[in-house]
Amino acid sequence: MSRLKHTERHLMARIGWLRAAVLGANDGIVSTASLIIGVAAAGAARGDIVVAGAAGLVAGAMSMAAGEYVSVSSQADTERADLARERTEILADPAAEHAELTSLYVDRGLDPHVASSVADQLMARDALGAHARDELNITDLTSARPVVAAIASAATFTAGAALPLCLVLILPISMLIAVEVSGSLLFLAALGAIGARAGGAPVFTASARVVFWGGLAMAITAGIGRLVGTAV
Repeated sequence: MSRLKHTERHLMARIGWLRAAVLGANDGIVSTASLIIGVAAAGAARGDIVVAGAAGLVAGAMSMAAGEYVSVSSQADTERADLARERTEILADPAAEHAELTSLYVDRGLDPHVASSVADQLMARDALGAHARDELNITDLTSARPVVAAIASAATFTAGAALPLCLVLILPISMLIAVEVSGSLLFLAALGAIGARAGGAPVFTASARVVFWGGLAMAITAGIGRLVGTAV
């Protein structure tokens, strides 16, 4: 009998890189635009604003890459520790582990005899894989990938930060703050829509969320920049 292959593509397969990519791009737009607006509000010259924005782009991209790698590596370490413990428990007391797996399947609605039979077959094929998936909730789709997360965050932060920085280069200094705010909010709305489409979420809700928080961050930074500029 031929074995049917699972050919459906689920959106959960994107979770490993989508979260890091959206976070990186959002942070790139918000932090760089906020930095530019804050420096501009303090009365700085265009050259100083460009230097501050470029420095923010490079520092932010490196920080995002390092932060994502370290945080996701911690998750990966925890997953490996849990798997090592589970492997030891399976070798030490397979009957108890079989009973544990059976109980999980009964709780999910299987008849006890069917649940025991399923546990028998799954443990015979891949005992650790069965416990990782059904007890620890560790799968290929959700397992931690530090390098992927770091690269996605750094790349998308750079792309996001480049957008408000480009506006500084082409806008008249007299219009810089107003257009920087408007342009950055449009960039954020587009990012929210793209992320929502990629993840299968409502577009309007996602866009409104990132625009609100991004706008709030820029407003606070502009206010602080103006206060500091006035004081100095």
